[in-house]
Amino acid sequence: MKISYNWLKWYIPEIPEADKIADILTYHLTEVDGVEKLPNGDTIFDVNILPNRAPDLLSHSGMARELAGQLGLNFNDPDRVYKIPEPKPTNLKITLDTDRCNRYMGRIVRGIKIGPSPEWVVTHLESIGQRSINNIVDATNLVMYNCGNPTHSFDLSKFANETIVVRNAIEGEELKLVGREGTIAKLKSNDLVITDGEKTLALAGVKGGFDSGVSDSTADILLEVASFDAATVRKTARRLGILTDSAKRFENNLSASTCPFAMKELSALISEMFPEAVFEDIVDVYPNPEIQKTLKFTTEYISKMLGLEISNQQIEKFMNDYSFGYANDFEKGEWTVTIPLARRDLVTMNDMAEEIGRVIGYDKVIPTIPKLSFVSKVNDVYENILKAKEILLRDGYREVMTYGFTNKGDIEVLASASDKNFLRKNLIDGLKESFNLNKLNAPFLGLNEVKIFEIGTVFSGDKEEIHVCFANKKEVKETSLNEFIYTIATSEVLSKKSSDLLAGEKGELGQTIFESTSDSASILFKSWSTFPFMTRDISVWVPENVESDELKNIYKEFGTELLVREPQLVDKFVKPSDVPGEVGKISYAYRLVFQSYEKTLTDDEINQIMGNISEKISRLGYIIR
Repeated sequence: MKISYNWLKWYIPEIPEADKIADILTYHLTEVDGVEKLPNGDTIFDVNILPNRAPDLLSHSGMARELAGQLGLNFNDPDRVYKIPEPKPTNLKITLDTDRCNRYMGRIVRGIKIGPSPEWVVTHLESIGQRSINNIVDATNLVMYNCGNPTHSFDLSKFANETIVVRNAIEGEELKLVGREGTIAKLKSNDLVITDGEKTLALAGVKGGFDSGVSDSTADILLEVASFDAATVRKTARRLGILTDSAKRFENNLSASTCPFAMKELSALISEMFPEAVFEDIVDVYPNPEIQKTLKFTTEYISKMLGLEISNQQIEKFMNDYSFGYANDFEKGEWTVTIPLARRDLVTMNDMAEEIGRVIGYDKVIPTIPKLSFVSKVNDVYENILKAKEILLRDGYREVMTYGFTNKGDIEVLASASDKNFLRKNLIDGLKESFNLNKLNAPFLGLNEVKIFEIGTVFSGDKEEIHVCFANKKEVKETSLNEFIYTIATSEVLSKKSSDLLAGEKGELGQTIFESTSDSASILFKSWSTFPFMTRDISVWVPENVESDELKNIYKEFGTELLVREPQLVDKFVKPSDVPGEVGKISYAYRLVFQSYEKTLTDDEINQIMGNISEKISRLGYIIR
């Protein structure tokens, strides 16, 4: 967001020079992406407001309050200087036919005339890169950039009656938008619209309608100051590609408590422009007022969380500078703080510790390495997943991974492929499709039977759960991970070997290896080592009548448990004898891979193993190249 220094100075007359503000913001609040000095002497800060502070900092007044608290300076509250004529009774009626409008305030103003804005309004808007449109539209924009709550104005003559109805859009409903060259938006039922009970006037929180906006002939207007559901506004704006400053603020979950101040400021600004205008009473529909929360903590807790000794006096200064309501017991160091409704970021004691530390300065915290026991904690879910994989692999199943998005489900995702815009409700649909495809390719894969499984997350209703699904020529079954571990795995569906494993036999988990038996090769599963591997290549001359397996067996015998891969023959070279009747020579080159499950190996350890191998080869009369 672009912030004007002159605008801030109106709120904080004693504010430091502009050159110092960027450093104060960077070190104690948020990143400043750029600083621009204007010819008129103003300085513009391009500030990167993060989502956790967007509800209170996407405005000049919010930024000024923050800086006043940070610097311990007086904040010039404009609320006491706003003057509005005595309002007249109103016939305006407002109805909320949706639970996604948190608050809606409306006021009718009669006797205005559309024209150019006062010079000071134009200067303020242009300083932050906004162009002037007309006095009424500029007034709504100025209030949004000043106090953070978007506002809107309608031409009252275009209403069927003096009524506002906020409702969900009708699927397929169309609305011609203002300022987008006649763009017609096709709406969905989860969009939110403003109507007069008969026709649609605006897309709530996003954009006004073309047929309800003010024009040169407008004489009477309806002012809107509202609070709309953040998720609804965000989804609508992103789907239609209408990323307005209004939508940016609403999608960050503004507090409805800012609406009265925005309405008062907007009314005062219009009254200043049109002293003879007639203002009617405000209609305020606020079905579920926000409840102000309190946080309790101790000075000792704040000190412990920051790793810095904090005094009661420091905390009290912080509270006073930021105008927090609080009660405290100095002797016990106990605090009860009333959190402003606009401060959505202050939820727990940890948030308050972070806030106090931010203001005091993290540079004052002396870094020390914490004392840790380094005792690992078992993740039960991960362990169960590994055990389920081992059970299924031992039974000859192979793991597959199917797509997590489908064309139907309970949870819809934004900006996805048209046929994959829901999170999957089950694994069985994808596994069936995978099974049929693999069954067709079984001859090509050299398989007599296809047995596959998948372990993954499914999304049903408002919860997510890890499921296991497996398929063979007889059946396809899906169950939760816990049910599989404690029920399916001990049933007759799987082999006795797997049931024994679940009962306590310790298997090695992670990578697939093959173990030969008298009947067939069984599949095991062994975990990957987290330590790096080392390789050694060895080439040996042997008589031409010696098979490579003789060397391979030597490598396996002397390679110890650190030889984690079957020795691989990478090159073979035959050199016939020059003497008739004598046996020629052949060179076999093998690659050996060593790895530990407990530590990083050293060259000395591997050299010792290779020395033993070389000694054995030399005793046999073979020559290492």
